[in-house]
Amino acid sequence: MATRARLRPLTRTSYAEHIHRHLQPHLGALVLAELTPAVVAQAFASIARHRSPTGVLLSAATVQRVRATLRAALNTAVHQGLLASKPAKGLRLEGGRAARPVVWTEQAVADWRNGGVRPVVAVWTVEQTRAFLDHVCGDRLYALFHLAVMTGLRRGESVGLRWPDIDLVRGTARVERQLQSHQGRLVELAPKSAASRRMVSVDHTTLGVLRRHQWHQQQETQGQGRVWDPRGFVFTALRGSALAPERLSRLFRKLNTSSGLPPVRLHDLRHGAATLALAAGVELKVVQAMLGTRASC
Repeated sequence: MATRARLRPLTRTSYAEHIHRHLQPHLGALVLAELTPAVVAQAFASIARHRSPTGVLLSAATVQRVRATLRAALNTAVHQGLLASKPAKGLRLEGGRAARPVVWTEQAVADWRNGGVRPVVAVWTVEQTRAFLDHVCGDRLYALFHLAVMTGLRRGESVGLRWPDIDLVRGTARVERQLQSHQGRLVELAPKSAASRRMVSVDHTTLGVLRRHQWHQQQETQGQGRVWDPRGFVFTALRGSALAPERLSRLFRKLNTSSGLPPVRLHDLRHGAATLALAAGVELKVVQAMLGTRASC
């Protein structure tokens, strides 16, 4: 960990969690010479059976990420001549494919209301999305939710937007940074990939929403006791400071619950934005560019 100075804060936190929660308990007492493929396989069989405090098994995707952390460390050991081979190279694990988004159809909603059955990744229908936006229209961060629904911005990208990034005349939003929480403070980072650094088109209705939001924000800055962040963020906490992504997620969950709509994650609004765009006839490559994702076969 000490040699990986360029790790992003959340990646560093994730690596540390993998090491301390999973790798050290199963492999930490061994010397390198004892680290054989059989030992690694046995350790990961135990890791895959690990349950959270609520009794939930680790997902296959999480186990895959733990293996990736181990392999990164072992690759360094091989390069430094501490190991002759990579004992985790041939390790086979259950596939950790990402869950496909499931639309909240009438039947899916009925199953959820009757038995609590909930998809891992869920997407609202157009009608449900409209109902949510109607429900939150009076919230001071309504413009953020509206923008996320229409453009698929990630959580950190939304709270990282500054007013100079938005062209209210040409109808564009430039994604150049994101905010992440690290060790109790907010840090600014570049987008997660080259594809994530992008220019997003903003429709006429959303531009109107942003203009109204800007006007309301200007009224807030004139209130007594306000200490406004000089960086000019588009979406802020109540007193003008940068908005933490986790705080935004908590607000979204609260609003989702009060709306009576079936639950989705804030991140799932990205899938909804893609669904809306594709349904409107937007080409797949254009949707991928909008979301800041790489093309895949």
